[in-house]
Amino acid sequence: MAKIKVKLRHSSVAGKAGTLYYQVCHRSRVAQITTRLKLLPEQWDAETEQVADTGDETLSEYLRTVARQVASDVDTLHRIIDSLESRSAAYSVRDIVNSYCDPGKRVIITDYMQAQIDLLIARNRLGTARNYKRALDSLSRFLNGVELPLSSFDERVVCDYEIWLQRRGIKRNSVSFYMRVLRAVYNQAVRQHLVEQTFPFQNVYTGVDHTRKRAVAEDIVKRLRRADLDRWPSLSFARDLFIFSFCMRGMAFVDMAYLRKCDIKDDTIWYVRRKTGCHMAVRVEPCMREIIGRYEAYTAGSPYVFPILRSLGPLDAYREYNTALGAYNQRLKKLSGLLGLTVKLTSYTSRHTWATTARNHNIPISVISAGMGHSSERTTQIYLSMLENSVVDNANQHLIAALNM
Repeated sequence: MAKIKVKLRHSSVAGKAGTLYYQVCHRSRVAQITTRLKLLPEQWDAETEQVADTGDETLSEYLRTVARQVASDVDTLHRIIDSLESRSAAYSVRDIVNSYCDPGKRVIITDYMQAQIDLLIARNRLGTARNYKRALDSLSRFLNGVELPLSSFDERVVCDYEIWLQRRGIKRNSVSFYMRVLRAVYNQAVRQHLVEQTFPFQNVYTGVDHTRKRAVAEDIVKRLRRADLDRWPSLSFARDLFIFSFCMRGMAFVDMAYLRKCDIKDDTIWYVRRKTGCHMAVRVEPCMREIIGRYEAYTAGSPYVFPILRSLGPLDAYREYNTALGAYNQRLKKLSGLLGLTVKLTSYTSRHTWATTARNHNIPISVISAGMGHSSERTTQIYLSMLENSVVDNANQHLIAALNM
């Protein structure tokens, strides 16, 4: 069976870094694959064929990058050899080198992710494309220039990446977010027969931790609606969007931004949730009609209900949406301070508040789930899993009183 050795070719100039290369030996034949990796003699352990720990912290990140690239390349070479060995025909050292150097057989994971992002943008799935881009940027920082083939993206790499994220203080849910995106990309590559399924994500966390409760009490919604904000038009607009979202059964900001006038027919608002594709139909109540009417003058000539977007092109509109979402959350934060609220209002708060309020009014979870456009009641349960302590305490008080304790 063919053997692989990793060696350092020393520079002819004293004090200059040498070049790492892979020596492929098979049936008394030898071939070399030169890399772009450079190391000083003291940074390479020839006996173990590994990067040496020099103790220099300023070089440690670079040395780790070199070590990862070497491990990835050697793993790729071993996979090629295993594949050639599994065939009945004889193979040569040149077959190994040619397979390694064939770009069609070495799909780099970062290149593949970028191709998936480009495809999502072409399909107008801009939100998913943005999530993939965030994951790609994080993975690229971890790899630090390492060209990692899909075939080498195994459980060891995934676990190293998870540890790398944790050491940088990335929150558990964010780590899970990156892992879920990478798993989706990897599984797509499996479906396209670009890589064999090895289940590299089986030992990393890909769940969702319950976050701090985002709902607010009903009296805060009432205070918000009655607040005199005439002196602050931008805050008044943010307040109106918050109330409209609540009245629309927790309509997401993205759906309000893209809501069109033609979506309102026969006293009903018909729209499709951009996140799930669920078709929604909500009857227009007087408070909702009042808010819509307040902005008719601002949207004259525009197809949109609210003055959030101006562009009709998908890419420009999406950029405007992202900018508007940031401004909306900033204004809600100011509203929280203006009203002296202990909880910070966000774009999610109205959605969580509608679900919690509906539950507190004894509306069945099945109805709440349908009202919010959730794909399953399990998703709704996540919204409602953290009951207010006061609700639980009151229930406990009634139980104890019933037992005359």
